[in-house]
Amino acid sequence: MPRVLVYDSFDDLRSRSMRLLQEASRLGAVHALLWSDAAVRRMTGSSPRFPEAERLYLVQSLRYVLSASVTGESIDPDALPESEFARADLWVTSEERDSPRRRKEAKSRGMDYHVIASKDLAGFPVANAPAVESGASVRTAFVTGCFDWFHSGHVRFFEEASGLGALYVVVGNDANLRLLKGEGHPFFSQDERRYQASSVRFVAQALIATGKGWLDAEPEIRTIRPDLYVVNEDGDRPEKREFCRKSGIEYVVLRRAPRSGLPPRTSTDLRGF
Repeated sequence: MPRVLVYDSFDDLRSRSMRLLQEASRLGAVHALLWSDAAVRRMTGSSPRFPEAERLYLVQSLRYVLSASVTGESIDPDALPESEFARADLWVTSEERDSPRRRKEAKSRGMDYHVIASKDLAGFPVANAPAVESGASVRTAFVTGCFDWFHSGHVRFFEEASGLGALYVVVGNDANLRLLKGEGHPFFSQDERRYQASSVRFVAQALIATGKGWLDAEPEIRTIRPDLYVVNEDGDRPEKREFCRKSGIEYVVLRRAPRSGLPPRTSTDLRGF
């Protein structure tokens, strides 16, 4: 399989970057090469929004990426570093990043070069893993939430929950989030939030809730019949506990904590980025 290189800061890992990596993965095994914090400062004149350790964790969490690394060399956006990690059969870039210098750089290194057009990055094609069959011996875990601004805290929550069973993620529908949180919510549409969740390698399947209130995912729970309902401390609600007690579902509350070495994140804080 061709080794595909995608080279960027990945400092604002939202759906468009995920879509680029997803489309690149159709061409081969994707290696993401991230600019270091120092390189971002040299190339842009300002510090990155997110530190390199956090950016690397986010990129590595995506099912479209085989491997990822950070380059610490003095570089520019259109010239690859002299590093084994920059070796590839194909350099894939977005239409916005395409440049004559990039094309020349790829040619000088004997690499093929492919530009993914902006129109090909439209939409949110969900990439779920195969759903767990009913009656299978694998335990199933179920989480719900708004997940309105994809961040490392969400990934960590999914990572921990997936350690308890095949993970189903149900994102709140737009109408119910407006009901619970008020106008201005959600920031991202239900389709985009579902796409972001489905892009994380720890997630077996991502769905959109069809109910209302704090138990908006009740219809999905009754269909999937998970073994566990997993929440973090912020998501712990008496209604959820009682529902699980009556339904014979194990209720698990995880401590909300970032991945070791990473800063804590909340969607509320990130709305200001």
